[in-house]
Amino acid sequence: MSEARPSRETWRVMNLDLAIDETESRLRERAHEAAGVGAEEVRGFRIARKSVDARRSRGGKRRIRFVVQADLVLEAGFTSPAFERARRAGRVKRCAEPASLELASVHPSLAGARVVVVGSGPAGLFAALVLARGGCRVDLLDRGPGLHERGRAMSAFVRTREPDPEANLLFGEGGAGTYSDGKLYSRVDHPLELPILDELVDCGAPPEIRYDSRAHIGTDRLHRVLPRLRGRLEDAGVRFHWMTRMDSLVIKGEGVRSVRAVVSSAGELPCDALVLAVGHSARDSWQRLAEQGVVFEAKPFQLGVRIEHPQALIDAGRYGTGPEAALLGPASYGLVCRAQADKPGAHTFCMCPGGQIVATVNGTRELCTNGMSNSRHSSPWANAGVVTTVGPREFGSGPFAGVDLQRRLEGLFFEAGGSDYRAPAQWAPDFLAGRASRSVGPTSYKLGVTPGRIDALLPPRIRDALRRGLERFDRQIAGFAGPEGLLVGIESRSSGPVRMPRDPESFRAADFANLIPVGEGAGYAGGIMSSAIDGARAAQALLAGGL
Repeated sequence: MSEARPSRETWRVMNLDLAIDETESRLRERAHEAAGVGAEEVRGFRIARKSVDARRSRGGKRRIRFVVQADLVLEAGFTSPAFERARRAGRVKRCAEPASLELASVHPSLAGARVVVVGSGPAGLFAALVLARGGCRVDLLDRGPGLHERGRAMSAFVRTREPDPEANLLFGEGGAGTYSDGKLYSRVDHPLELPILDELVDCGAPPEIRYDSRAHIGTDRLHRVLPRLRGRLEDAGVRFHWMTRMDSLVIKGEGVRSVRAVVSSAGELPCDALVLAVGHSARDSWQRLAEQGVVFEAKPFQLGVRIEHPQALIDAGRYGTGPEAALLGPASYGLVCRAQADKPGAHTFCMCPGGQIVATVNGTRELCTNGMSNSRHSSPWANAGVVTTVGPREFGSGPFAGVDLQRRLEGLFFEAGGSDYRAPAQWAPDFLAGRASRSVGPTSYKLGVTPGRIDALLPPRIRDALRRGLERFDRQIAGFAGPEGLLVGIESRSSGPVRMPRDPESFRAADFANLIPVGEGAGYAGGIMSSAIDGARAAQALLAGGL
């Protein structure tokens, strides 16, 4: 009989310094030294986080380096005087072991159960994957098309300026994230993060997404990853239904009710459970669900504009102009202006180095922008959202009051741009001064821009928050609010304005036994990774808890 494998523990080594031209072998040596362990005692090693530190010293000099966190796998119970000193000093910390997408056991009631998943964004895809591998029969519906047909619809929109309400930058295979860069960095630290990243790497994503603090697949590469991920789901038994819109639910019972079928544009699909992963722009779906008794509540969300600069300005502001900067590629940023007293805060969001601004619309006479970039960051432009958080104070307490605010502002910006999907634009100094820009551009936004008083289009509280943010950001990156900074608007869908209340453990919606809302459209995520984790967690809860 083979000997049982000893249990092991993972310890994270914090704040390791690595010059940009040093190798991983040097990092390993430094991690062993910082943790007080010998190479012979280490059973595994991986980079957990890696970020660029280009801050200036007190003397004004800039030393560009990587700051790294690395995980060492040691035998359980390992100790030594040097290791204990490192632990007490905070140089090493015990970290949770990575989880698995598959459960060791599944509740008997889920064996062969039929589950419908609505939405093929990250929450829906990973919920479906977990459920199928757990033995469920899964039907995944999306109102939009598969990737190839979706790309053709997007090209037609740019050519004709006539949006397809079902095939666009928001609906279709992969969800809204398919055309918003494939950014994977998040503020989420969850044991399911690594297995989800492993799935994406196995489907062709670059291995560094496992640890890069600004992990990014790129829109072009994501379009190669998604078909392989779809193939994995199909191999697990998931059946995809494209161009199939959820129209209503068949609901049985009183009090705590159950969904027995989904009525779709292609017919009725019976189900034992329903996972709703409809995304942050499924306004018509939300309305129909509310009419059938699904509870909704308003939640705070982010609103603002895009700002675009020459990438060279951002590179110089972040890395300087020395020889080290050329080794790092296009620079990115994440800037925060905190709220003070009654002054709202602002922050940048979805920064796209070497990217372009795109129109994320699914209906007529509305305008919304977002950003994307390919894996090589080859555009000469950098863009990001500059947003502030709004809540019931700004839009009222009704469950769909935030949606009403979005619609009103998107309509105003559509008209201000010329009613043909051009976007209103204003130079940053003019926005700060409250004056019109005589001319605007050039820009990466393919549908074009027209001079517009963005400062006058935004509600005063939002305008003032963005002004505070721009003034602060200009102190962090020289020229950020200068004459090369172009505001393009509006960005109103960086997060969803509603939430479907659910049980924190079972993930079931209020007053429903088998309805499980997940992801951004349910109000529980804010990006690709957090959505994927939320979908996978909800699926695991269903498999473990049963029906």
